[in-house]
Amino acid sequence: MPRYWIEPLADDTDLEGVLEVEAESFSNPWTRDMYSWELQNRSVCHILIVRTDEYRVAGFCAFWLVFDEIHINNLAMRPQLRAQGIGTALLHRVLAEARELGARRATLEVRASNARARQLYDRLGFYVAGTRRNYYTNPVEDALILWRDDDVSSPGAAELPS
Repeated sequence: MPRYWIEPLADDTDLEGVLEVEAESFSNPWTRDMYSWELQNRSVCHILIVRTDEYRVAGFCAFWLVFDEIHINNLAMRPQLRAQGIGTALLHRVLAEARELGARRATLEVRASNARARQLYDRLGFYVAGTRRNYYTNPVEDALILWRDDDVSSPGAAELPS
């Protein structure tokens, strides 16, 4: 496994890396304009970056903080770095940082067919709370709405650092 570290998005060079990872990871990636709009409100929009010796941006997670909840908008790793535990570490860090910011719940949407991501979220205590029909395009597919409650009774909660 490569050496990696996680830190907040720093500048436009980081945003370029995020856009590269988006293009490698999603069939309908977010655009620079979408991220620029998001980043106008840094009290709500947060982006954590995974760095390695080889990549300035190896992966990232973008999330909104709204009251006591976070909404994970995008979580992605470069394809050659997947299934090495780095995405799990990133999600642990996101949940820990969200907790420090006062969040007690987390939500996200995931393609119903994305078994690898669903396994990750399940291991971390997310559960299916609903479905958004035809939410994704290219190809059209349902999204599963996942939630995670931050309490001791939530599966996976004990795994997170406090």
